Amino acid sequence: MHFNKQPISVIEQIELLQNRGLIIIDKSNAFSFLSNVSYYRFRAYTFPFQNNSLPNHNFLNNITFEEIVDLYIFDSRLRSLLFEAIEKIEIALRTQLIYNYAIKYGSHWHLEPNFFNNLDYYKEHIITLNKEVQRSNEIFIKHYSKKYTTPIEPPCWMSLEVSSLGLLSKIFANLKKDNCKKDITNYFGLIDADILKNWIFCFSILRNTCAHHGRVWNRRFPEIILPRKTKNTFFKIIIYIQIKFFHI
Repeated sequence: MHFNKQPISVIEQIELLQNRGLIIIDKSNAFSFLSNVSYYRFRAYTFPFQNNSLPNHNFLNNITFEEIVDLYIFDSRLRSLLFEAIEKIEIALRTQLIYNYAIKYGSHWHLEPNFFNNLDYYKEHIITLNKEVQRSNEIFIKHYSKKYTTPIEPPCWMSLEVSSLGLLSKIFANLKKDNCKKDITNYFGLIDADILKNWIFCFSILRNTCAHHGRVWNRRFPEIILPRKTKNTFFKIIIYIQIKFFHI
C-alpha cells in the first residue's frame, strides 16, 4: 500500500479531533497545546479512547481534550519521578560492579575475556564501550588520554562510568557467575544473579524511555521477574503478599 497522507495544520487537527467525537472545551488552549506537542505524540494518549478498528477512529466515550491533556501531564510527571529513581539505581549498580571486580581483579578486568560467558558478545560490548569512551567529554577521560599511553583504554572506574545503562546491562548479563557477581547480587538484596540481570535490563528499557521523553503510561515493557527468595526483608514481604493474595 502506498502512503499518501498529507500533513495538516493545527486548526485542521482540532477539526479532525472534533469530527471524530472528541469534546474540546477551549479551542485556543487546544491550539496552543498542539503547537507545542505534536499531533502524533498526542495520538498515543487518545488511542485507548478510540475505535481504532474503523478508518475514522471515532471516540468511544464522552471524553474531553482537556482530560486527555491531564493524562499527558500525569505521564510526564510519572516519567520524571521514575527517571529520578532509576538514576539512584543506575549509579549504585555502576558503583558495585566497578568496585567489586576492580578490588579483586584490578583496574582493567573488563578487558579480560575470561570473565565472560560469550566471547562474541564480549567483543561487541568492548567495541561499543570504546566508542562510548571516545564520545565522552568527561574531564577524567581526556586527562587519562593525555597522561597515559598504556593501556590505551582507561580503567574500569572511568570506562564503565561513562557507559550507557543498556551496555552495562549487557556486560553484567554476560559475566560468568563468580563470587563478585554473587556479592553484587547480594548487595541489592537478591540471591539469584539472573533476577538482577532481568531487573537491570528492564530498568535500562524504562530509563531510555524516560530519557527520550517517551510515553510510560499504557506502554508494554519487558516482564520483570520477581524472586521467590531474597536477602531483603522488604522483598520477602512483597513476595509473601504475591503468593498469599495473588497466587503468583
